[in-house]
Amino acid sequence: MPLSIKLNDIYSTYLALSLFISMISVIISSVNPEHLKAVSNNIQNTIGAPYELVTFENSSGKKGICEIYNLGIDKAQYDILCFMHEDLEIRTENWGKAVIGHFTSVPDLGLLGVAGSTYKTITPTGWHSAGSGTSRANFIQSHKRSDTPPIHYYANPNNEEISQVACLDGVWLCTTKKIASEFGFDAATFKRFHGYDLDFSLAIGQKYKVAVTFKVLLDHFSEGNYDSTWMGESLKLHEKWNKILPVNTDATPLEATLKIEKTVFKIFIDELVQLKYPAKTALTALANCRKYFRHKPFLTIKLKYYIFSKYLFKK
Repeated sequence: MPLSIKLNDIYSTYLALSLFISMISVIISSVNPEHLKAVSNNIQNTIGAPYELVTFENSSGKKGICEIYNLGIDKAQYDILCFMHEDLEIRTENWGKAVIGHFTSVPDLGLLGVAGSTYKTITPTGWHSAGSGTSRANFIQSHKRSDTPPIHYYANPNNEEISQVACLDGVWLCTTKKIASEFGFDAATFKRFHGYDLDFSLAIGQKYKVAVTFKVLLDHFSEGNYDSTWMGESLKLHEKWNKILPVNTDATPLEATLKIEKTVFKIFIDELVQLKYPAKTALTALANCRKYFRHKPFLTIKLKYYIFSKYLFKK
């Protein structure tokens, strides 16, 4: 019998055994008992793998999500950890097996999610880059602040089962106990409920692969709230990681990334003005971006003019 066939048989047996013995610890920070009950039932009915539920009641909001997730890492007993919001419903049957399969078949996989971007801008933004084509996502977004019907966000231009990205949204994140213990969540910097996901992604991405899976579909019942608190955490995030940003995992050409940065920087300035942040904040952010904008010298000048026109002339 050819050696390749024997090796394939051994590998198949290894995968099967790994799927059999791997278990998942699902970690949730809860603020709503009804949501927790619903998502607990949903997990039980869909996960399709041995698991434990590690929950923390935090309706008072006294603990930030990083602090709670670190407590979850310490308390979790199993080798794969899944951090998820409670206001969601997973639509995929046996999704636990899919998660275990990814970590088994991709040895250097460090973090898995359902929404991310192959390019993380140096400009302060969320996980996406303003419709630039760098998004990788598979999730349903429902809305509690408007009558907008649910939207299925699906971005998989290469028709992959899993796509490497630079950063992930925190609605649903999976990693291993080993990796989570190695990095932890930065509770010293992020004391609220924003920024933790991008920070965790960027930290793990320095050593392991960060990826979006297209084998798990969930419905998230609330849209993001990009308020002043979110902006403050985002500014801290980008100050912390300024030396390594931008991160580009898909070899997006320089000219295209500069176009993305120009677009999102203007959106960022508009948000600062709306949230009544001082012009100094905008100029500091531009200074932090200057090292990357040197590739296109006039871009810094144009964006500085945009800042002044927004703050002085309200244009």
